[in-house]
Amino acid sequence: MRLTTSSKWSGRKWRPRLATVVVAILILVMALPLVGLFFFRLYENQLIRQTEAELIAQGAAIAAIYAQEVRDAGISPEKLGVPMPEGSASRGADSPYRPIEPQLDLASDYVLATRPAGTPATADPAFAAIGARLTGILDATQKTTLAGFRLLDPTGVVIAGRDEIGQSLAEVEEVREALAGHYASALRLRIPNQPPPPLYSVSRGTRVRVFVALPVAVDGKVAGVVYVSRTPNNIIKHLYGERGKVTAAAIAILGGTLLIGLVFLRTVSRPIYALIDRTQRIAAGERGAIRPLDHHGTREMAELSAAFLDMAEKLQARSDSIQTFATHVSHELKSPLTAIQGAAELLRDSGSAMDDDERRRFSNNIVTDAGRLNLLVRRLLDLARAENLAPSGESTSVGAALALLPVDTRLAVRVEAGGDLALRISAENGAIVFGNLIDNSARHGATQVSITAASAGGKATLLVSDDGAGISPSNQARIFEPFFTTRRSTGGTGMGLGIVLALLKAHDGTIRLVDTERGTRFEITLPVA
Repeated sequence: MRLTTSSKWSGRKWRPRLATVVVAILILVMALPLVGLFFFRLYENQLIRQTEAELIAQGAAIAAIYAQEVRDAGISPEKLGVPMPEGSASRGADSPYRPIEPQLDLASDYVLATRPAGTPATADPAFAAIGARLTGILDATQKTTLAGFRLLDPTGVVIAGRDEIGQSLAEVEEVREALAGHYASALRLRIPNQPPPPLYSVSRGTRVRVFVALPVAVDGKVAGVVYVSRTPNNIIKHLYGERGKVTAAAIAILGGTLLIGLVFLRTVSRPIYALIDRTQRIAAGERGAIRPLDHHGTREMAELSAAFLDMAEKLQARSDSIQTFATHVSHELKSPLTAIQGAAELLRDSGSAMDDDERRRFSNNIVTDAGRLNLLVRRLLDLARAENLAPSGESTSVGAALALLPVDTRLAVRVEAGGDLALRISAENGAIVFGNLIDNSARHGATQVSITAASAGGKATLLVSDDGAGISPSNQARIFEPFFTTRRSTGGTGMGLGIVLALLKAHDGTIRLVDTERGTRFEITLPVA
C-alpha cells in the first residue's frame, strides 16, 4: 500500500519549528533578569553584612568612649564584670590590631524572634552617671546613623538608651555572650508574631533587624556592653532609588532581545523558509524556481543554497537526459522491431504462396534487424558501463592502448609524439576510446589516423586527427548526442562518441572537436599518471 506524504510524516518524531525555538530562546533571554530577582538575597546578604560592619565600627567607637569614662570615674575593679577571655581584642599581644569581621549570613543564620523586653533592675550609681553623660553623644550619633544604641553596665542593666534605662537585658542571647567577653551578633524579626521569612524570599532582608553586642574591656575585665541595632537597607527601596538605571537596563535588555530576534529572523529563519519554499516549487516541476535566493543571510546559508541549487540543476539535467535518452532508445528499437514484426507477419500470412526468393529476402531482413537490435543492446550496455565506471587507478600509454586493438587493414594509425606518455586510464579503457575514434574515422572515409600527445601542468593533451571527409558544420554541435549518426544505413548506431565521452568523464578527462583544414580532429585531455 502506497503511503501519502502526510502519512509518512505523521509517524516521525515531533520536532519544534525553528520559529518556536527562536521565540523560546528570546523569552528565556528576557526572563533571565527576572529570574535574577530570586538571587537578590545574595545582594541582600551583602547589605546585611555591610550593616553589621557599620554597627561594629560605631559600637567600637562608643565602646572606646565608654571605657575611657570608666577609667576617668575611677571605678574599682571589684565592680567590673568577668575577665575577658584569652585571645580577645584587649588581651591579644601578638598583634596590635584585632578587627571584628561581620558574621551574619541570611542563607544560614536562623532569624530569631523579636528582641525580648527588659526586666526592671537597678544600675550601679557610678555606671548610671556615666550613662547620663554619654546619652547626648548617643542621641546625636543616632540622628545620623539611624542606629539604636544601648549602653549596659557589667550586669546587663541599661544605663543609656532612651526609654529602656533601668531595665536588664542580661537574658538576651547576644547580650549574654557580650557580658561573657565575646562579640555577638544576631538577626531578629522587626515585627512580633511574624513567621521567619523563607530563604528564597526577596524581602527576607527587609523584615529583620541586625543586633550587635560588643563587650567593653577595662583592665582585662568586662566593664559593660555596647548594644547596637539597625534595620538593613531595603533592596527594593535601593532599586527604586536607582529606578532610572533599572529602567534603562530593562529597555536595553528588551531592545537587545528584539535586535537578536530580528538578526536571527533575517539571517537564519527567513532564508531557511525561503529555501523550503524553493524546494517545494522545484519538486512540483517549476523550472523557474532553480535560481539563487533573494536573500541568503549568512555565508553558510549561501553555500547551502548554492549546493542545493547545483544539485537540483544536475538532477534536472539528468532527468532531461534520461527522458531524451529513453525517447531515442524507444525510437531506435522501434524501427527494427517494426520491420521484424512486419516481415514475420508476411511470412506467416503468405504461406506457400510466397516463392523461395521472397521468403529468403524477408528472412534476411529479420536477421539483419535482429542483428541491429543486438548491436544496439550491446552499445547501450557499453554506454551504461562507461557512465557508471569507477576509475581503477591504473595507467597506460598511447602505444600500449593501441596494441590491444585488433589489426584493421583499412586504416593506418601513426603515433607522431608522446607514445610513451603515461595516462591515468587503464589500457582496456584507452583501447575502447581509441577504437571508437578510429572506427568513426573509417566510417567517414579516412585512410590514416595520427595521434600526438604532450603533457603540461599534470594534464596530457592528445590530438587525434584523420584525413577523412570531415564533419559538416551543421552536424558538429550534435556529434556527441546519443544515437546521432549519418551512417545509419551502413550499421551506425550513433553511440560511439557518447561512449568515448562517458569514459573520459569517468577518468576526469574531456574531449572536444577542434577545427582543422582537412578531415576531423579531436582534442582529448587526461590526467598524467
